[in-house]
Amino acid sequence: MSSSQPFLASSPFSPATSGRRRKSRFTYKHLAQLALSSTTCPLRVIAHIDLDAFYAQCEGVRLGIPEQQPLAVQQWQGLIAINYPARKFGLNRHITITEAKKLCPDLIMQHVATWKEGDEKWAYHKDAFAHIATHKVSLDPYRLESRRILACIKDVLPAPPLQRVEKASVDEVFLDLSAQIHSILLERYPEINGPAPYDDPTEFLPRPPTTALDWNTDALVDLDSSETEDDDPDWDDIAILVGSEIVRSVRAAIRERLKYTCSAGIARNKMIAKLGSAHKKPNQQTIVRNRAVQQFMGGFKFTKIRNLGGKLGDEVVNKFGTDEVKELLAAPIEQLKSKLGDDTGTWVHHIIRGEDSSEVNARTQIKSMLSAKSFRPTINTSEQAVRWLRIFVADIQSRLVEEGVLENKRRPKVLSLHHRQGAQMRSRQASIPGGKAIDENMLFDIAKNLFGQIVIDGRAWPCSNLQLSVGGFEDGPVGNRGIGSFLVRGEEAKAMMPSMRDADGSEWSQENNQADKRRKLNHGAIQHFFSRQERREEEFEYSDAADVGDADLEGNSLSPRDRSSAQEDKDEDVDEDVIALDETARMKARASCQEAITTYFCHACRKNLSMPSQEEHQDWHLARELQAKEKSISRLEPSVAASDSHRSASCSGSSNKRSAVAKASNGAMQRKTEKGQSRLAFGTFGNT
Repeated sequence: MSSSQPFLASSPFSPATSGRRRKSRFTYKHLAQLALSSTTCPLRVIAHIDLDAFYAQCEGVRLGIPEQQPLAVQQWQGLIAINYPARKFGLNRHITITEAKKLCPDLIMQHVATWKEGDEKWAYHKDAFAHIATHKVSLDPYRLESRRILACIKDVLPAPPLQRVEKASVDEVFLDLSAQIHSILLERYPEINGPAPYDDPTEFLPRPPTTALDWNTDALVDLDSSETEDDDPDWDDIAILVGSEIVRSVRAAIRERLKYTCSAGIARNKMIAKLGSAHKKPNQQTIVRNRAVQQFMGGFKFTKIRNLGGKLGDEVVNKFGTDEVKELLAAPIEQLKSKLGDDTGTWVHHIIRGEDSSEVNARTQIKSMLSAKSFRPTINTSEQAVRWLRIFVADIQSRLVEEGVLENKRRPKVLSLHHRQGAQMRSRQASIPGGKAIDENMLFDIAKNLFGQIVIDGRAWPCSNLQLSVGGFEDGPVGNRGIGSFLVRGEEAKAMMPSMRDADGSEWSQENNQADKRRKLNHGAIQHFFSRQERREEEFEYSDAADVGDADLEGNSLSPRDRSSAQEDKDEDVDEDVIALDETARMKARASCQEAITTYFCHACRKNLSMPSQEEHQDWHLARELQAKEKSISRLEPSVAASDSHRSASCSGSSNKRSAVAKASNGAMQRKTEKGQSRLAFGTFGNT
């Protein structure tokens, strides 16, 4: 097998004869890892989408310029973006405006949008390049287009969790297509849509039924020297083919809806995919199969690999005398460790072999935002500085909106101001209030206050540079609701009010008078806990109260409907006076029902008592129980002492002492009560 797949065993043969069809070198476990977008899955598929000359494309689409027209984006006296038709004339970002015009007379140069001193909104100014002292560059138009492109990509792809999109920069996006590809594979190839044989995930998958793959117009990287196109494809080839179809549809949607072209790279990890997107430009996509990784990586300078440029790249070049990946591949890992250190040497050994386990993050958290301006010539008054602070605040606020500060998704905690005067840089910072919504006025007031502190310290002029930044971002609370969401008004409030029901089941709305409200008692179980003898006085004895209560209930415990039925049995010819009397009876019955809630029934005494005396009455029962227990104990003490006569005199004396203490305690209880106490008279029921 190719050296690009050191972690995979060679394709196993069936255990019978070589005439039987070979199995895949991938297992059901690998297939399950694909569904989870595992970074260690050998079937993993990552795509990198890169907009072609993005700034130049944005200006071309905005101005409606034909795609074949040479165009460059200008910033002051330099070029920051050049479209591909202009590059054919030899233009690059390191030449001057004058040189660019000489090389390409038909070149259109569009200056970037700028913030003008004193303005509150960026704009395109025709003479911006001549006013570097009073204008500041704005990249907001490109950020806005970047958001539209990202929204288009997400719209084409299935919803999460199948969708995993990472915005790498304003013109770059990573896609982890693994989970989506897994679902497509199960639909297209039913033979792998099922449990593993013998429920063993280490069983090898059946070989794909396809023997030839159509890569359409994709740029296909040549296979490693040890591989041939005659070999039948395996599931990693099928997976990356499906991934190329998905990316092709995404690029087509961006082209059709927004008029932008982009290039793409499809591979097994982020590092190779990013290199692949730049391999064939513009408007193409490059496929780097697992069997072609070494062939692909061998043609690069390792300084082009992310994190291998700069100081580390220079160190590797100095110690190994080369910047070519294919030459560095010959260095053993022990040599890399000895010259670069264990960690760095191990990392370099893996990265030049195309091994990268970095994850596609759905959201890359921004740590800080900066807006700055270098003044040439310098500024010398507070009025000038304050006008620039206003521009900085507007610039930062527009980016905070993109970050979700209006929806309270994320917000910064600290605002910092940096001021340069000569060679001295001074800084001030302040906390951003957390209980208020962030807007331009709040940030501007804080920035102006910080600048005032610097001015008071002295030596503020001339100022050659000002920087305003926000940082300390934190996620906003999730699921919180404002107090307004708990309040309703008008018709909505009326609709939510609970309806009252009459005793006969009819509804009483809130609009009825308070006196007409009725409590439903005859159908519920609450009467099980309350006696219906609500109209008896507490001073009556239980027997008298029960007799009188039963007699009273015969007339008052009837519901209005029962009362009406009884009246009809006595006299069917009811006149108006009788109806009026019946209504009076209804009102009395309703009042008695309302009174029932003010009493409760004591099961120990078998008596109705008023609700306010319930707690005191329960305390009385508790005291009675304690008294009874003390009496029973005192009765038992003489018999216990007689049966234990063999005990020593000291024990008897101790028992007598305890008895004396108990009696003394009982005597103390009968002494005069202290302030705030009341004496319980046991044995007299009426004292409760």
